[in-house]
Amino acid sequence: MRLLSFIHGDRASFGLRTDRGIVDLGARLGGRVADLRALLDLLDRGMTLPDLRGAEADFRADEITWLPPVPRPGKILCVGLNYAEHREETGGRGAHAHPTLFVRFPDSLVGHRRPLRHPGISQQYDYEAELAVVIGRRAFDVPAARAWEVVLGVSCFMDGSVRDFQFHTGQFTPGKNFRESGAFGPEIVTLDEVREGFGARVIRCVVDGEERQRATLGEMIFDVPALVAYVTRWTVLEPGDVIATGTPGGVGFARTPPRFLAPGSRVVVEIDGVGRLENTVRAAEGA
Repeated sequence: MRLLSFIHGDRASFGLRTDRGIVDLGARLGGRVADLRALLDLLDRGMTLPDLRGAEADFRADEITWLPPVPRPGKILCVGLNYAEHREETGGRGAHAHPTLFVRFPDSLVGHRRPLRHPGISQQYDYEAELAVVIGRRAFDVPAARAWEVVLGVSCFMDGSVRDFQFHTGQFTPGKNFRESGAFGPEIVTLDEVREGFGARVIRCVVDGEERQRATLGEMIFDVPALVAYVTRWTVLEPGDVIATGTPGGVGFARTPPRFLAPGSRVVVEIDGVGRLENTVRAAEGA
């Protein structure tokens, strides 16, 4: 099942993407559920949905404006330095026994095919292809052996990073939260569709037609169960919360010379069987 959030006309909604198009779940539930995050909470509490995968579509994909699949997650937790090649290209930073974590805010993200906002005050705007894990059940102190049980599904994530602000101090937060600097989507692919062969799936980033990053999901230093187990030791994860699991090697700032994004740059994050997230950078307002 592929779940998404979108705007059609002047109305925000959520639904399923099938081979026939977009099924508007928000409308079919009579407007009783505010958004996808609220739906996930209700599903966790026992609500069931009819099987709509064979339903007639309400819209074509080109008739909607894509939002991040969960437009306003309660928590967006991001993992730094979680692939060996990326750790090496940053000089071996983050070689710890536990994951390196930081947070993103919802207004730092846009949906599929929506413009990314160049920061303007910095020319060190960088790309990072990542897998996003979306939580489907309330979770606290979950052992790694049971971590997949609380995962709803996965999506693509572009962890846009403003490097000079990121490296002002040892804390990543400023450089990771410029407004509309990252992307999330196009949709959440539920775990039943992607769990088989998960570690062999390829993640890649293509910038202006050139492949800049490539790895398999199995190359993560801390895998999805380890991340869920670690995070839920110290905080509660709720349905709709997101963990962005880190980027492979090949980022722009580590290249010689560095290769950053500019207005007009087109960024594609693609993960086998999960999806293809496409965004173009636009100039900052007033620039």
